[in-house]
Amino acid sequence: MSTKGRVLVAMSGGIDSSVAAVMLHEQGYEVIGMTMKTWDYASSGSSKKETGCCSLDSINDARNIAVSLGFPHYIIDIREEFGDYVINHFTDEYLAGRTPNPCVLCNTHIKWDALLRRADQLGCEFIATGHYANIREENGRYVISKGLDENKDQSYALWGISQQSLSRTIFPLGKLHKTEIRQMALDRGFTELVNKPESYEICFIPDNDYRGFLKRRVDGLEEKVAGGEFVLEDGTVVGTHEGYPFYTIGQRKGLGVALGFPAYVTSIDKDNNRVVLGNYEELAKNAMTVGKLTMGKYENLIDRPLATITKVRYNDGGTEAIVEQEGDKMKVHFLKGVHAIAPGQAAVFYEGDDVVGGGWIETNYNAEQDINFEFKLNVIQ
Repeated sequence: MSTKGRVLVAMSGGIDSSVAAVMLHEQGYEVIGMTMKTWDYASSGSSKKETGCCSLDSINDARNIAVSLGFPHYIIDIREEFGDYVINHFTDEYLAGRTPNPCVLCNTHIKWDALLRRADQLGCEFIATGHYANIREENGRYVISKGLDENKDQSYALWGISQQSLSRTIFPLGKLHKTEIRQMALDRGFTELVNKPESYEICFIPDNDYRGFLKRRVDGLEEKVAGGEFVLEDGTVVGTHEGYPFYTIGQRKGLGVALGFPAYVTSIDKDNNRVVLGNYEELAKNAMTVGKLTMGKYENLIDRPLATITKVRYNDGGTEAIVEQEGDKMKVHFLKGVHAIAPGQAAVFYEGDDVVGGGWIETNYNAEQDINFEFKLNVIQ
């Protein structure tokens, strides 16, 4: 009989989620494994071999771990809800001239909801995943903080999980380094897991060609958007492009235009099918607005500006910023210009290692700071 309670573990078949399940099993939880089928590779049109979290091999790997340890394993098919929400959103965002982040969206709107529904059906008090992050209760709030292994930290992708969902969530790997996870797998005889290559691409674009995906997904897209103009910040036309959805802010390679200096996409004008190019300095902005907030450590920050480290993409080290909440939006003022702030991506606000909250980037711009930034920072601190 379990001493800790029953927990539903999301098992992708990879080393992290497998070791998370093993740890909970050894700690005395009654573990039930569950693998989510989110995407049918055959329908992606990609010629690349099926890999990653939804492949048959990965499902079998997860099941084999469960069988070897003697706990149940189920497969749930969430392709319909995943497709309706994540993939439609992904397509719509590119057509709106933004750069989506489907992994964050999937975590917060699909995986956690699906897991909690099944957890209730199976009488599980908790759900668990193999993410490198920590969670604690403080002042009546559930606070996500960075995983101990800075190189593997995944807190950026978890900001959108609701307080109610966090109250039932366990992250077993948060206080471990990847090297320790590998050693634990080896010590328990799971050598194939250690040697299994890790997947970093978007699960429904296994060949990493999002442009090809959009072309297959939207009939006649190429014809509709071809022949748009490349322009400089001052409006000077410097060439033609294949269509605004096929470019992202910060992109340098594959532009097919020579300007005598390294050119980057600095903004996208969807309404006029224009892609604006500039130099590296013009790519930097010192402010942005963030909407559709999910607050973590604090219920809100209305009338209480906060000094933070704010990240604008997963592999961003973060930049000092003051965040000021106005209604359901956050105004973010950076200490220095940040390059390639892309509307559609997630912004996450940190206080130390703690996730204060996050949201979706709506606009980026250069603001005249209304008060000396360093002074304002000192006043807040």
